[in-house]
Amino acid sequence: MTLKAAIIPVTTFQQNCSLWWDEATDEGAVVDPGGDVDRILQAIDELKVKVSSILLTHGHLDHAGGAAALQEGLPDRPPIIGPDARDRFLLEGIEAQGAQYGFASRNVTPDRWLTEGETVSIAGEEFAVLHCPGHTPGHLVFVSEVLRIAIVGDVLFQGSVGRTDFPYGDPGALIRSIHDKLLPLGDDIAFLCGHGPGSSFGQERRSNPFLRGG
Repeated sequence: MTLKAAIIPVTTFQQNCSLWWDEATDEGAVVDPGGDVDRILQAIDELKVKVSSILLTHGHLDHAGGAAALQEGLPDRPPIIGPDARDRFLLEGIEAQGAQYGFASRNVTPDRWLTEGETVSIAGEEFAVLHCPGHTPGHLVFVSEVLRIAIVGDVLFQGSVGRTDFPYGDPGALIRSIHDKLLPLGDDIAFLCGHGPGSSFGQERRSNPFLRGG
């Protein structure tokens, strides 16, 4: 497998922005550039990655706040892809969110919205798009069943799950998303989450206290 990934923690939220690339071609993608765009650009330059897309799992400030500036800072202005259009209101409120936290963030309109059933190319590898609401209405997860890798944003964490204490949060939908869409894909699928260390679906199925009895 020539697909490689580097995690770039960004902002005071320590969000796991990730840079993915194919060692054979240097083609790559950035997922969830929440801020600290200079740091992301530095990593891209050091690794000599040719970024062809910027992907968003959902519309929260710490995942999407740097997307517009990153797009402008890259050659050829790669397209911003995702999330599901049900997160439009969050992307349109990023500047206001940023002002509350002292971030110079910008609203963003994706070049392409995504829906479940589509696929996206990440560094030349095809990932399925799954709609996993609960944390936000339009949250997406990207899964490669071939590579046994998932990018889950803030749906699932090691030992925890995404917050749902927002006016638009839905704890029932979140747990259903995990039980009905993610865990059936297989215990061996490893995942990168939006904050903290990654895990696997099997480890979380067996030990995550939020998933018991579901």
